[in-house]
Amino acid sequence: MDLADGLLDHPYDVYRRLRDSAPVHRIAGPDGTPAWLVTRYEDVRAALADPRLSLDKRHATAGTYKGFALPPALDANLLNMDPPDHTRIRRLVGRAFTPRRTEQLRTPIRRTADQLLDALGTEGDTDLIASYAAPLPITVICDLLGVPDRHRRDFRVWTDTLVAPAPGTPPEAGKHAVVAMLGFFTQLLAEKREEPGDDLLSDLIAVRDEGDRLSEDELMSLAFLILFAGYENTVQLIGNAVLALLQHPEQLAALRKGPGQLPAAVEEFLRFEGPALLAIRRFPVEEITMGGVTVPAGETVWVSASAANRDPDRFPDPDRLDLARDTTGHLALGHGIHYCLGAPLARAETEIALAALLERFPRLESGKGEVRWRPSLRARGLLTLPVSYGRTSAGSG
Repeated sequence: MDLADGLLDHPYDVYRRLRDSAPVHRIAGPDGTPAWLVTRYEDVRAALADPRLSLDKRHATAGTYKGFALPPALDANLLNMDPPDHTRIRRLVGRAFTPRRTEQLRTPIRRTADQLLDALGTEGDTDLIASYAAPLPITVICDLLGVPDRHRRDFRVWTDTLVAPAPGTPPEAGKHAVVAMLGFFTQLLAEKREEPGDDLLSDLIAVRDEGDRLSEDELMSLAFLILFAGYENTVQLIGNAVLALLQHPEQLAALRKGPGQLPAAVEEFLRFEGPALLAIRRFPVEEITMGGVTVPAGETVWVSASAANRDPDRFPDPDRLDLARDTTGHLALGHGIHYCLGAPLARAETEIALAALLERFPRLESGKGEVRWRPSLRARGLLTLPVSYGRTSAGSG
């Protein structure tokens, strides 16, 4: 089957049919090359933690996988690495994303959320992605890394061009975005070396220059990945969560009555409509068997956490949003050694963004205009989310 066939418009219907028919399917992947797709929960969870499934593209059979064409200075990142290099680099940056460090960031995150909501006024209509869900995470991750304000809008444009280009975008736009990002990071690292700051990027430069535990390509690729993933995943989580609440008013009402449910609710939002339809591709280093299907070494394997999180054998009535559900074991942020490094920060940002929004506006409804999804098999998120909001709840006054 062609993976793009129906998956963008009706992903969970497609995944339901695939799960019901077979555990592993031969497909045409996002880049058009042959691949294998894994959709059932137990198989996906096992695949995500299987050391025989490598992220290193050097294990791909020649002439098969294409993927993003990034220069070496951006490509030497954790999404393309196995141990021991993966272990070494993850340990170096892991301290920036611990639960304790995330707790310290809660106050500035809330401050940013309140500033964005202040700009909306007391009532009106807005595209919540453009005015809130996107600028909040880009501000947070740029502050963490020490990226100057003047570059933040450019970075949003570059990432959108790479992950979900608008219809009609010329093919060369992606290459231009990569060149622009490479130039941006080259200049930024030079500036940080000249004038270090109290930020993560300055810390990583010190590790590189003093301890020589990071190559120059690894340093630049790590900065790229943190900024890219820190923005991408969280904007999708926030937007998808708000849309889910608007489409399930009874769940929205329950959350307003019991805001203490928010941490658990975020886990259900992750399970119900996670930030990606597919996990990072993998390549077997030897012939393996998944779900009773034999996959040759070097062929591309895609595992779908979104499909696994809607598997009724793991989550009963999986297509129903239930903020009181036991979501233990959901795979939206991965599993095993490649579990999302920024998971504590993504959870905190989403929780704070929703809390601030619901507190500020007792009335939050779907607005006029079209809800548009990003045309991407990798990123499951919204381009636009029109809402109407106000400080007077419906039915009062």
